Parts: sequence; C-alpha cells; structure tokens
Amino acid sequence: MLVTSVSVIALAVVLICAVVRPFRLPEAVFAVPAAGAVLAVGAITPEAVREEAERLGPVIGFLAAVLVLAKLCDDEGLFHACGSWMARWARRRPQRLLGAVFALASLITAVLSLDATVVLLTPVVFATATRMGARPGPHAYASAHLSNTASLLLPVSNLTNLLALTATGLGFTRFALLMLLPWLTAITVEYAVFRRFFSRDLAAAAAPTDPPAPVALPLFALLTVAATLGGFALASATGVDPAWAAAAGAAVLAVRALARRRTTPRALVRSASPPFLAFVLALGVVVRAVVDNGLGTALARVLPDGTSLPALLGTAALAALLANLINNLPATLALVPLAAASGPGAVLAVLLGVNIGPNLTYAGSLATLLWRRIAQEHDHPVALGEFTRLGLLTVPVTLVASTAALWASLRLLGV
Repeated sequence: MLVTSVSVIALAVVLICAVVRPFRLPEAVFAVPAAGAVLAVGAITPEAVREEAERLGPVIGFLAAVLVLAKLCDDEGLFHACGSWMARWARRRPQRLLGAVFALASLITAVLSLDATVVLLTPVVFATATRMGARPGPHAYASAHLSNTASLLLPVSNLTNLLALTATGLGFTRFALLMLLPWLTAITVEYAVFRRFFSRDLAAAAAPTDPPAPVALPLFALLTVAATLGGFALASATGVDPAWAAAAGAAVLAVRALARRRTTPRALVRSASPPFLAFVLALGVVVRAVVDNGLGTALARVLPDGTSLPALLGTAALAALLANLINNLPATLALVPLAAASGPGAVLAVLLGVNIGPNLTYAGSLATLLWRRIAQEHDHPVALGEFTRLGLLTVPVTLVASTAALWASLRLLGV
C-alpha cells in the first residue's frame, strides 16, 4: 500500500510541477527527487531503473540531437524565411495566412518535431499576424493544435512516437506509410473546424501594409535536414539507431556554425535542454513505478484487444483520455507495452490518442503548456473557455476520422 501511494503521489507532484513550474524551475528539479523517492521506498527496483534507462537512453539521445538541429536551423534563418513566405503568400488575407500556418506547422512538426513548431514557429506566427494587422487567435491556436496533431507522421515528429517505435516493430519508412493517411486526415479535419470556428476572426480585414521583402531560403540548412531525413530511413533499414542520423545532421550544422562563430559550445549544450532530458528519464522511472504497482493491471482490464475498427477506436479514446488525465508522455509509457500485445496497429492507435487528445486540455501535453507560456509572452492570454470549446469541437471528430484512416491503412498496406 505504501509503495502504491508513494508512486501515485510522486507522479502527481511531477505532473503538477510540470504544469505550474513553481519559481520557474526546470521540470527536472521535481522529477529527479520523485524518481529517487520511488526507488527509496521500493516501488521500483534498481534493475527496473536500469531497464528504463537503457530503453529511454537512445530516445533521449535522439531528442537532444533534434533539439540542437532545430535551434541551428533557426540560427541559419529558416524560421525567419518561413515568416516572410507566410506574409507574402497571405497577401493581407487572414484565410490565406491560416492555410500557410497549417502547411508550415504540419511540415515543421513532422520533420523537426513538435518542439520546433512550439518554440520556434509560434513567435514567427505572432510576428507575421501582427505585421499584417490580422487577429492572431486562429493562427496561434493552429500552431498549438498542429504541434500535437501533425506529429503523427514520422517516428521523429514527437517524443511519444520515439517511445513507441520499438514496440511497433516497424521501420522508419513503414511507420510513415501507415501514418500518412491518418496524418492527412487529421490535418484536413482540423483545418475545416478552424475555418468554421474562427470564421469571424478570419473575415476581419487586415491592415493595409506592404508585404515584406523576399528572404532567401537557407539552402544549406534545408539540404542538411533533407539528408538527415534520408539518414533516418537508411538507419532504420540497416538496423542502426536513428539517433546517430540525427546526431550527424546536428553535427554538420554545428561545425558550420562554430566555424562561422555564430554559436558557442555552451550554446549548443544549452539548446539540447539537459534539464528536460533529465526530466524525461526521471518521468519514465516514476511512471514505471506507478504501472508496476497497479496502473498496468487496471489499464490491461479496459484496453481493447485486436485491431478491428471498434478496438482501434477504443484504444485511441482510452489513450486520449489518459493523456488528458496524466499527460501524454506518462500515458504513452503506460499504454504502449500493453497495446504491443495486439500488434503494431494497436500501438499506432495509442499514438493517435496521445498525440491528438492533448488538444482538449492544457495539461494534455508539455508542448501545449509551453505554447501557452509563449502566447502569454506575446500579450495574447489564452482563454480557458475558448481553448476547451475548440478542443471539444476538434478532438473527437479528428480522433474518429484519423482512427478510421489508420484502420484503412492497416487493411491496405498490412503490417
């Protein structure tokens, strides 16, 4: 009883502190002691801690490399060029700007991960909308929603995907092929709802400003990202951990930046966000303790078996619910080992739930929490009522449509 109580309390403390961030301290300040507490009371054994470290080690290494890669792309001017393109494409028409944000956010999330969309693209979206004189709400919300929804496509798009990749037994390319139709479906449904929900904001005339001057695309950064994506597929096909491909891409841009004195070794380390990496590892230990002391058994009773359409819908819905209750990272860690028994399709359904579901509440994903802080920094406080209404309109229909698309992909392509 003691170990169960300590495990649950530790997880609650970690999640609450991740949401509130008392004194603006990093999440790891609370997560690492919580992991120590569950180990001290025997809720998890040292052997289990070692297993979690070995399982999460490659994922954390990959995450670090992608964070560095995204920051170096920003330093090369990639996101500034994106903002210039959006403004010129929109031609002072908010509807066109929304389409541009959807397109760019979807691609950036898929290729450079949702963190790049939240941290690097969101400020650009605010700046572009302000320059146009457009109401920022629809475009800012699009950045938040697509950082979650558009992270379905590739194993590298979201930390949840990386955590689940091994359990799927799929390679990089196979994963992408199976998730392509659900990804396209989810984005299309979100766009349709956004156009309806924000119809008044989008109909408001933008200020008559001159379009910005064209900005040259940073070809070296684009080619490096393209080569890195190719490296992911090659690494997966040859049995090499994709983290090495990510590290190679980050190293190429890092050497260039260091040689041109555009960055420093200290800045590179800081861009990898070591405290957040420590948080991910500590969170994995705490969740393992909770799963081993009752949560796993409870979830196993309610998780549907198989990959029929009703089973996939039930799995995705349970994953979405759990993501909003305990955040999507713990939900992934808890559900993926259980869903793996039903095959890759069930694991992919879990990913639909933990990636789309967090758009319903603030606490659903760390990306949403970070986006809310960025929005507040740009003098755009997020109204809880509006956020929740938008989530209620988008999440259920998007989840059902994308799950049906996954079921179709599984039947068409097999696993």
